[in-house]
Amino acid sequence: MASDVLAAPLELKQTELLKEVQLDYSPAFTRLVDDTVSAIKDAISKIPGDLQVTANEAAGFVRDLGADKVEFKFKQPKSIEIGGSYSIRCIAKPNVNVDLLIRLPKECFHEKDYLNYRYHAKRCLYLCIIKKYLKTSPLLHRFAWSTLQNEARKPILVVYPASGLAQIPGFSVRIIPTATSLFNIAKLNVTRNNIRALQKDFVKGAVLGWKELGEASILLKVWASQRSSIYCHDCLSGYLISIIISYLATDSGRNRINNSMNAMQIFRVTLDFIANSKLWENGLSFCSQGESKIPKEEMKERKQHLQTFPVVICDSSGYFNLAFRMTKTGFSELRDEAALTLGCIEKCRGGGFEEIFLTKVDFPAKYDYCIRLNLKGNSSVYASGYCLNDECWRLYEEKVHSLVSQGLSDRVKFIRVTWRNWTSECCIEDGFSSLSTEPLLVGITINSLDTALRVVDVGPHAENKEEVAVFRKFWGEKSELRRFKDGTIAESTVWECKQWERHLIIKRIIEYVLSRHLSLSKENVTVIADQLDFSLTRGSEDPISCSGSLLEAYEVLAKHLRSLDDIPLRVSSVQPLDAAFRFTSVFPPEPHPLIKDKGGVVRLQKPTSTCIQPLEVMIQLEGSGNWPMDDVATEKTKSAFLLKIGESLQSNWGVTCIATEDNVDMLLSGYAFRLKILHERGLSLVKGQIGGNQVKRVSSIDKKLFLHSQHSSMINGLQGRYPVYGQVVRLAKRWAASHLFSACLAGEAVELLVAYLFLKPWPFHAPSSRITGFLRFLRLLSEFDWRVYPLIVDINNDLTPDDEKEINESFLSSGKAYEENPHHINSALFLATTYDRFSEAWTASSPSSVELRRLVAYASSSASLINKLILQHQNDSHGWECLFRTPLNNYDAVILLHGDRLAYPQHLLFPSEMSEGRRVAQGNASKDFHPYLVPRDMKTNLDDLKKKLMVDFDPLRCYIIDLESEFPNLFKLWYDSFGGDAIGLTWDRSSSKKRARDDGDCNESTIDMLRAVGEAGKGFVRSVHLLKAPKAC
Repeated sequence: MASDVLAAPLELKQTELLKEVQLDYSPAFTRLVDDTVSAIKDAISKIPGDLQVTANEAAGFVRDLGADKVEFKFKQPKSIEIGGSYSIRCIAKPNVNVDLLIRLPKECFHEKDYLNYRYHAKRCLYLCIIKKYLKTSPLLHRFAWSTLQNEARKPILVVYPASGLAQIPGFSVRIIPTATSLFNIAKLNVTRNNIRALQKDFVKGAVLGWKELGEASILLKVWASQRSSIYCHDCLSGYLISIIISYLATDSGRNRINNSMNAMQIFRVTLDFIANSKLWENGLSFCSQGESKIPKEEMKERKQHLQTFPVVICDSSGYFNLAFRMTKTGFSELRDEAALTLGCIEKCRGGGFEEIFLTKVDFPAKYDYCIRLNLKGNSSVYASGYCLNDECWRLYEEKVHSLVSQGLSDRVKFIRVTWRNWTSECCIEDGFSSLSTEPLLVGITINSLDTALRVVDVGPHAENKEEVAVFRKFWGEKSELRRFKDGTIAESTVWECKQWERHLIIKRIIEYVLSRHLSLSKENVTVIADQLDFSLTRGSEDPISCSGSLLEAYEVLAKHLRSLDDIPLRVSSVQPLDAAFRFTSVFPPEPHPLIKDKGGVVRLQKPTSTCIQPLEVMIQLEGSGNWPMDDVATEKTKSAFLLKIGESLQSNWGVTCIATEDNVDMLLSGYAFRLKILHERGLSLVKGQIGGNQVKRVSSIDKKLFLHSQHSSMINGLQGRYPVYGQVVRLAKRWAASHLFSACLAGEAVELLVAYLFLKPWPFHAPSSRITGFLRFLRLLSEFDWRVYPLIVDINNDLTPDDEKEINESFLSSGKAYEENPHHINSALFLATTYDRFSEAWTASSPSSVELRRLVAYASSSASLINKLILQHQNDSHGWECLFRTPLNNYDAVILLHGDRLAYPQHLLFPSEMSEGRRVAQGNASKDFHPYLVPRDMKTNLDDLKKKLMVDFDPLRCYIIDLESEFPNLFKLWYDSFGGDAIGLTWDRSSSKKRARDDGDCNESTIDMLRAVGEAGKGFVRSVHLLKAPKAC
């Protein structure tokens, strides 16, 4: 099955997608539509002629419009007919609705009803009367209000039938009033008001009967509906999609689409036209039937449109712009999305089908920074009145866009402002006052990080008085006159911050600008930037700020090692391996005050840790033919070399050396460096000189060092290309550990997963903020089809098509091995890289299929929560914290630890508590171990203090090792290696059944075992809780 899917061509996937989203115009559905439309027509026909209609039918609407003289006598509509996508058989599921076009009678209007919004008021009142009579029909169940393209002045009535079809939930009929020839056309030109005329006959003639064109229209709708920033009121709609492809399929568009094309080719031609055509600059026009050229009068009208609208698609009359609602920013987003999609087709696996049609490109995942403005009850929004030719909501969008654009200038690439202020709960009869409940959203895509996060903005030179005045007016007290290094004297704004806080500069600029110019309080401006910083900070500081001192200490060590000349083989190269060196460590170590290069008085300003995290550094020695061939002897020889290196460093530069049976650590400049030697047989792996059976001769330790070396080099290079990469990795690692996945998802695997987001970002641009990158990581985990595809991470574009074919074959064979033997130890997550094509380095045996399912479920839940937190209009710090709070009731048993006996208690986010289950054991904290130096320790001298330091001591890791050795194959352990105080246990099914056979009382034996588990961690375990006994009990 997997091989079939891997080989499935784009055409096959397209066919399957169309089957899924194309509506089956079955007799049952056609009957449902006909019955619903007939019920509507019957109800309307019962409305008495000459019924007097007054403003009382929708008093709030008429009041807020400011309309007068709106009374009229009801007349039956001139026509009622079906239009929209149903009429051309291009409806795309899941949103199945039928547009019912009701042509308003001329008798209900006066010749000057184009003034003072009388037309809009009468249009709404006409619908209100229809709604009143529709309620009497037993065939109609529910009624709701919506709007035409989110324009509050043009409500439409949504009708739901009493009966429906199970396969088409939520079916509705949208009643849309239309009007033709009500007023003199000269009164309705672009400088005045406009009434939309639907070009349904033209579209119907172009699309109906042309199967491929209809399918392409559905594909375009599916594509657009996945992209919320373009499928909205000020950009693209299903109607405009039909208009554009109809234009391209006729003489007006020079027949760019022809009968020889299939649906996917039409899809590509349409996107290419949207993204790259220069015709948009002069506007698009439909020629009247039988004409090949556009008349001069129509050209004049089109020029007037271009002066008024950013995007113009003129109908055949030339008087109406079909794209009148499309904004400049909306069109820019549309072109960018079209260009990105064309890139997906060219560069992604399988033509980018999943990225184009199945990946959701919504506000939270698309933009680097999202801003939410709560404008509920803000009277300044409505100061200009609810209804001008441009609604106050649209004017406010433009105002916010202008301010943010001016404030951020060249820091940003795109700014998208949208206010979807209509909800299904709104009641149009009550007016517009309830339409401010939805927040206004701003999405920002930034330029390069160096530009976007600069500290100083340079304004106009001091001699340019007019420009200086404008600059000072905009920035107020933030503006200051500065002299720069090159002698320039200019106005400027300075956003002082610590290095690790630079990602907050954009937030601070936005808050300042909107507060100054819109009088918005900080409570009503939510910039998504630092909401997750709490998970990475230690106190009030991010430990990443110590990276500079760490790199300096490493350079000193590397210099010392290379200059050693009193060891048998000189050090030829030095390479850092620890994640802290590549900025992906969740908590990179801070310099320890007791590890000083020179003597002197030590003043401990804050609690000082007794545990020191070692940092692995790999060294390579000169070649020699005297190395032993036996692996054990080789490792002993390495240890001898390391001891000799330690002695030399100590005698030459006073570096403290700590040797154990397995490791040699060097204490230098506040840090502990753990040296590892890559043997020259392992070195030949690096140079690619051996392969096949000879690889087996390389010791497992050297293989591991080689893999770490290759991985570290590649990730270092990636971090240099994408500075925000490391921060995204840190959040991803912290999240995985906080949900107790430390045992099944290696840190290096997380780094590769995040790397994939930057190397293959489609259908997005590469992320440039930590929260956006983190959200995409969660979606990758939850949405990637791990059963069907391997995840290939090619950081330097080294893999050839043959390499990828080999990787796919290896993936398929691993899947077959698991199907043949489910008990075979095999990871369910296949991560292939240049240095590890068969996913043996970081995911050889984990996560298992059970672990991966849990990972996917947690990632999906967390991604949904982030979406909600970004889009909802309230500030909720607890909600963000919930992303790192794991539900302990999902385990069979839980061990709670003493948080103050963890190696690094300051890393603990939230102390765990258990209110469920049965507590079977509890214990007090040990007094033998303290993670900090206690006051009595301060009375001793410096040398004695140093003896209390423990390199690489972690009581949690020691406890896990003890449990796994003492209770093998009885349960699975879930824990947080970064500072969690809870361990989850899930029962091993096979061992549960065996225990049930061996022990008469399974429950009692389970409790006894858990008590033994608690006893094994005496002094470290706070309590043990049983939530679910093994199923065999």
